[in-house]
Amino acid sequence: KTPLAPMSRHAAVVNFSPDPGSVEIREVAPPEIGDEDILLKVAAVGVCGSDLHQWTSDHSWPVNYPVILGHEFGGEIARTGKSVENWAEGDRVVSETAAVIDPDNPMTRRGLYNLDTTRKGFGYGVDGAMTSYVRVPARCLHRVPDALPLEKACLTEPCCVAWNAVAENSRIQPGDRVLVIGPGTIGILCAAVARLHGAEVALLGLESDRVRLDIAKQYGCETLVGDDAAEAWCRQRDGLGADLIVDAAGVSPTLKLAIELVRPAGWITKVGWGRVPLDFSLDPIVQKNVTLQGSFSHHWAIWERVIALLASGELDVTPIIGGQWTLEGWHEAFEKMHRGEVVKSVLLPAQD
Repeated sequence: KTPLAPMSRHAAVVNFSPDPGSVEIREVAPPEIGDEDILLKVAAVGVCGSDLHQWTSDHSWPVNYPVILGHEFGGEIARTGKSVENWAEGDRVVSETAAVIDPDNPMTRRGLYNLDTTRKGFGYGVDGAMTSYVRVPARCLHRVPDALPLEKACLTEPCCVAWNAVAENSRIQPGDRVLVIGPGTIGILCAAVARLHGAEVALLGLESDRVRLDIAKQYGCETLVGDDAAEAWCRQRDGLGADLIVDAAGVSPTLKLAIELVRPAGWITKVGWGRVPLDFSLDPIVQKNVTLQGSFSHHWAIWERVIALLASGELDVTPIIGGQWTLEGWHEAFEKMHRGEVVKSVLLPAQD
């Protein structure tokens, strides 16, 4: 490999403590890469709800402080480790999130490394991509077709979360009635994936979600506000409820509502996180013979399928992108998502 000139320190969006609001721009040294890593020059990085939760300190997962945020990203390879094969400088790529995995973990051996209990991800376990350069294990990489701009390709990750939740971890058939609760990025993308499967889909939100619900209409979904509207829609066909309910909000009341509105022998997939304990009985799940399914992350095959869908235009992230900001504009990008003014903010790191 041809050695590159030393790189100077550069800006990064750093979450530096568990206290609320502990995120700021800091100057960081360029990462050092190992033999099986690549150094990625970051072109675009999406702001995830989990980034916001770490910023407001209402997350429910361990964080290795201080850490550079950002796990939805794409860019060009700037340097390759000496053992890396099949990748070259200049290749356009996106990266999976499982930055550290145990190759001997039983789940990893099954190909489900996303469920490796020792797994560490970008942006909380190791430094992420809200900066100019990030170290990435070569095994995490996927090639981006030329027709797919990196500003869209960087959102492959949330699309994979939605695909895994709906297409892999749910039972869904054409003609099913599917209610998605929570019109954030994942909720809207879950609704879009359900539409790709030929389902009738409604997305439920609050009065304050009107902007995001209007965006969801571009995916061919009905939009609902309020529990009464959700109940009327779910029982519209035969009175029994929805075939599938995707809880993309994660809080206790939304799971309770899902249990109430799912039809007997129906399916509930929970993809939203919520750290508050439940305060209700799960007995209706037994009585109605309902399947309650969790869904977390994604794996290699899902990434390849979703990239193909993005490149073909079958799955289009254009409607959810509410704006692009430099790293220095991270606070505005975070605030606009936090207030529900945009579905997804994208940062474009200033390159050295």
